[in-house]
Amino acid sequence: MNLRSKVAVAAARLATTASRATGRGAGGMIGGLVAGAIDPSIMEHVAAGRPAVLVTGTNGKSTTTRMLAGALRAKYTVATNDNGDNMDAGIISALLAGEAASHIALEVDELHVPHVAERLKPEAFVLLNLSRDQLDRVGEINAIERALRAAVMAHPEATVIANCDDVLITSVAWDHPNVVWVAAGAGWLGDSVTNPRSGGHVVRTDEDWYAVEPLPDGTEFRRPAPHYRVTDEGLEVRGGDVVKLELQLPGRANRGNAAQAIACAVEAFDVPLADAVAAAEAVDNVAGRYTTVELGERSVHLMLAKNPAGWQEALSMLDAGADGVVIAVNAQQGDGEDVSWLWDIDFDGAAALDGATVVAAGERATDLAVRLLYAGVEHELVHDPVSAIRACPPGRVEVLANYTALLNLRRALTKQEDYRA
Repeated sequence: MNLRSKVAVAAARLATTASRATGRGAGGMIGGLVAGAIDPSIMEHVAAGRPAVLVTGTNGKSTTTRMLAGALRAKYTVATNDNGDNMDAGIISALLAGEAASHIALEVDELHVPHVAERLKPEAFVLLNLSRDQLDRVGEINAIERALRAAVMAHPEATVIANCDDVLITSVAWDHPNVVWVAAGAGWLGDSVTNPRSGGHVVRTDEDWYAVEPLPDGTEFRRPAPHYRVTDEGLEVRGGDVVKLELQLPGRANRGNAAQAIACAVEAFDVPLADAVAAAEAVDNVAGRYTTVELGERSVHLMLAKNPAGWQEALSMLDAGADGVVIAVNAQQGDGEDVSWLWDIDFDGAAALDGATVVAAGERATDLAVRLLYAGVEHELVHDPVSAIRACPPGRVEVLANYTALLNLRRALTKQEDYRA
C-alpha cells in the first residue's frame, strides 16, 4: 500500500473501534466510509488480488453468501460481509476486517456490481434473480439487467453461476463463455414476461421457458439446460446424481440459494461437494433473519422481506398454524420510500392469514391496512411493532417485516423485560 492507503486503513480502524466502544454501532459501515473518503482506490488495495466471488440479485444475497462463505471455509480462510452491508463502505469494511483471509466472498448490491467487479477482478459471479426493488433508488429493472450484463461480460475469465429459471438472469449470462447453469426456481414471474434482448413475450411451461421472437442473430432465447437442479429429493448435480439437501432455513427460495452456493463452491473453487452441502445445511439464520425469540408468552419468529418477490415468497413460509401474524412496513431510505409495491402482493393466497390474529404495524401501517382491507384480510392496526406482537394471542407469532422495520424491532425487543433470545 502507498502512504495514503495506509493512512486510510489506520483511520478506518480507529473509527470502527470508536463506533463499537461508544455503542453507536457494530462498525460495519463507518470504517469503510472513512477509508473510502481518504483513499478512493482503497477497495482494490485491501483486496490485494485475492480470489473473490461476488453474489448479487434482488433477493437471497445474504443467505447465499453466508452459505458460500461457509463452504469455502472447508478449504480456505474467507473475508465476507456477513452482516449484509453490501455497498462500497460495507465491502471495504469487510475486506479490512478479513485482511488476512486468503479468499473473498461478498454480497454486492446490484447497482454496485460493475465498479466492484472492476476493482476486485472476481474469479466468480453468482447471479440469483432480478425483479422490481426500491424503484425510487434502483430504477427500471431492464436497465439493471443491461448494466449487470456488461459487468459480467467484462470478465470473460470468471466462472458465472446463473439461475436459468430466471429470464433476466439468463439474459445477463447468456453470452458469457463460462456459465454454470442452476435451475434454482423462479417464484416471482411478474418482471420477466418479455424477452429483454429482442422484445416479444416469454412462454412458460412447467420446466421450460422460451421467447416467441428470435434474437437479432436469428437464434432462440430459451431456458438453458441446467448443470445443477433443485428437486423434491434434494439437489441434482453434474452427471445426474442427487444429493440430499436438508436445510434449516425454510422455503423453496432458500433451496435455490443453497444450490447456487454449492455449485459455486464446487465449480469455481474446487470445494468437495459433501463439504459444500454440509455448509449450506448448517446455516440457521442470516443477520438475525429467520430467528425465533421469546416475548412473554409468545414465541416470535422473525422474517425479512424487501420487495414484491421477497414478500410473496415469505408469505408462503409463514406457519399456517400461527396464533398471530404481525406485518410491519417502513419506508425509510433502506426500504425504498415508494410503498406502491404493496398492491403487487397476493395477500389473499397466504394460508397463515386465515384464522390468525393479523396486525398491521410499522411507519406505513395505515398503507398496509388499506391493502389488507382490499384483500379481504381481517386485521388490527397497531403502529408500534412490539405492541403489535403483544396484541396477538399467546403462542406462536409470525413477524414479517421489511428492512428497517425488522432492524428497529430487533433492537426494541432486546429492551423488553420479558424478552429472551
